[in-house]
Amino acid sequence: MMCVDRRIDRPGSANLGARLESDVTTLVQSGRYPSRSEVLRESARLVEERERRLLALAAAIAHGLADADAGRVEAVADIAERLTANYQARAESDVS
Repeated sequence: MMCVDRRIDRPGSANLGARLESDVTTLVQSGRYPSRSEVLRESARLVEERERRLLALAAAIAHGLADADAGRVEAVADIAERLTANYQARAESDVS
């Protein structure tokens, strides 16, 4: 069994590796960010946002699967027929 190291480094400590460290330095030197800390804070905010979106997606998928399991679904052909009729009616009213 593989052991995964899940310890959390002390605040402010981050070993990014050469490539990411270079990217951070470039962002600061370009003036886009005022400091290394700002780059890392923005990175953390982006990770938080991605995690929120992934949780929302997982919830939407679970909701959809529950609907399907409960029989609350429509056939794709029925939906396509309804949408086609709707858009044709709109196109005809725009021409008139």
